[in-house]
Amino acid sequence: MRADIERVAVLGAGVIGASWAALFAASGRRVAVFDPAPETPARVLAGVEAAAGVLRALGHDHAGRPDLLEFFDDPAAAVGGAALVQENLPERMEVKHAAYARIEPALAPGAIIASSTSGLKLSQLQAGLVDPSRLVIAHPFNPPHLIPLVELLGNAATAPGVLDRAQGFYEGIGKICIRLNREVTGHIANRLQAALWREAIHLAVEGVASVGDIDKAVAHGPGLRWGVMGPSTLFHLAGGPAGLQGFCDHLGQPMESWWADLGTAELTPEVVATLVGGVEAAVEGESLTELAARRDRLVLAALLARRDG
Repeated sequence: MRADIERVAVLGAGVIGASWAALFAASGRRVAVFDPAPETPARVLAGVEAAAGVLRALGHDHAGRPDLLEFFDDPAAAVGGAALVQENLPERMEVKHAAYARIEPALAPGAIIASSTSGLKLSQLQAGLVDPSRLVIAHPFNPPHLIPLVELLGNAATAPGVLDRAQGFYEGIGKICIRLNREVTGHIANRLQAALWREAIHLAVEGVASVGDIDKAVAHGPGLRWGVMGPSTLFHLAGGPAGLQGFCDHLGQPMESWWADLGTAELTPEVVATLVGGVEAAVEGESLTELAARRDRLVLAALLARRDG
């Protein structure tokens, strides 16, 4: 797959797009970047430099090479010659469709468009293309240069081999890919984290615990296990010799009673104020830059430990 996709285009260079660009360049590929913001080159290159240490630790020998990136004012010019286009434009259908209309005539034969959309549906995105067979969803997690997961989705309109080729590319740069069998709003992992956050908000608003302590409950409890295995496998381990069947036999009814008692949440101004105040108290003055650096350092250590294990 290394020789198959040598040039990548990144459309939209916000937090996600800039992180993708750093990873693609670190893998030794040439990266064309389009974003209309005038500060894009300086911001993306600063991100490439900031991510270089993490990417080198993960085995990417070309990390921190600005010479592998080129910046464009026209999305059609950016996609020229690219075998894969990573689209990270704002989550508005009309914006994505307008960009697709501009780039489609300039796409190289066989080029793949991979949308990073976190919630829009593939079938709706495909409506913006004359030929929808080359468009797939490849949804990463922030920051893409560090978090391995990519959620992949094709459908009946996707050409044979496109999803396999995209998966081969992402796995070749160190990603862990999963496939959705059908489209659903928010894909898989976003729905799971949304469900957890809803209950966390409910617990905070109901005064069960502080925002900081609820976060600690996740980070220092089940979150540690979830970083190693998923919930069904972990409950399989918790069921004794009978595995998951034993867990369901013995704890299934209590689990159902907890489900019945779970709360709902709405992000009203008052609720948001409670959450913001709770987070500010929990971080104790640590800046966003410092928080991000600590997150990246701990995630990198976990990734390297898993590799060694």
